[in-house]
Amino acid sequence: MTPTERLYYTDPYLRRFEAQVTGHEGNRLYLDRTAFYPTSGGQPHDLGTIAGVPVESVIDEESRVAHVLASDAPSGAVACEIDWSRRFDHMQQHSGQHLLSAVLVELFGIQTVSFHLGAESSTIDVDAPSLDSARLNAAEQRANEIVFENRPIGIHFAAQSDDLGLRKPSGREGELRIVSIDNLDRSACGGTHVRSTAEIGPVLIRKIDKIRNTTRIEFLCGMRAIRRAHADYEALSKTSRLFSVPLDEVPALAATQIQRLQDLEKSHRKLSLESAAREGRDLYTAAEADAKGIRRVIKTGAITEEMRATAHAFALQPQAVFIALCEDPPSILVAASKDSGVNAGELVKTAVTANGGRGGGNPTIAQGSVPTREALDSVREQLKEIKPRINADERG
Repeated sequence: MTPTERLYYTDPYLRRFEAQVTGHEGNRLYLDRTAFYPTSGGQPHDLGTIAGVPVESVIDEESRVAHVLASDAPSGAVACEIDWSRRFDHMQQHSGQHLLSAVLVELFGIQTVSFHLGAESSTIDVDAPSLDSARLNAAEQRANEIVFENRPIGIHFAAQSDDLGLRKPSGREGELRIVSIDNLDRSACGGTHVRSTAEIGPVLIRKIDKIRNTTRIEFLCGMRAIRRAHADYEALSKTSRLFSVPLDEVPALAATQIQRLQDLEKSHRKLSLESAAREGRDLYTAAEADAKGIRRVIKTGAITEEMRATAHAFALQPQAVFIALCEDPPSILVAASKDSGVNAGELVKTAVTANGGRGGGNPTIAQGSVPTREALDSVREQLKEIKPRINADERG
């Protein structure tokens, strides 16, 4: 099993190279040397071509690197080419991560726990339960200052036993690959990086999320940051034009509109519930009493807050039983007046559990569900069967 020489360790700017095929397993190809970076350390794999065949994935197999191709693997000597746009983007993001992580240590003593380079943005999880906007702004500004200083980013190799002065201790044995930012950072890393902080381009922190006891920082570098800033500006400009206000006034306007919408929703909900309660009283008035004086209504439809308001208002009247049946999802609601002789909770629990469902409540209102419409039909039939018993109940 021939090990793979990793050209990206010493020359991440290598775009084209020649290599010899040392083996293959289906469309998984092995070379004597490669500049294709495999997924590792939070950085995704490279793409490109080998002998004109697209590379779909690159996998680190310890001593070897596997290249997964879109079709059958070639043999012999092959010409290889890296997708440079993707590679350089990854170099900017990964070097930007080193820069941002180092700045967080420099300013606040906050260490980075993990790193992930995504298709749209990148994240670092840092060892801090929270970060306020002042510290985030300071970190972003300091990172960009160092970008403008065009500090060299170097790569060298050293033994683990040496005093390496790393930002974070490495658990690896033997020789380590060290990536350093001049007068700022030294980290053990196998990823691809740019030659200077200037090539990182602008650093933009987008947002933070609390992840258990750590904080996740989303950031973008280089062209990603520029594209995102442009998209954000376009979105804000469209909103500004839509409401005919200056750009800087959009946040205040949005806050005002949100409050107005919340007030309208609250008013609408109140009116809807009042209307539903009125419907419950009207249904009671229109219902005919049976021989025992019970007024009973069976209504179909979604069991919403409005339906519950209707049921509650109906059951507030004397000698009243309200039943609601919903087909999607299959469910039931029962409300009964205290003098009806019907215990809503017991009625619902008996009906739904007999049909594989769950439910319950109190004597005046209860709700339950069943797994299928067929089960709901069975519940409906049970209610019909219960009707004579309901009529015969003693009422105080």
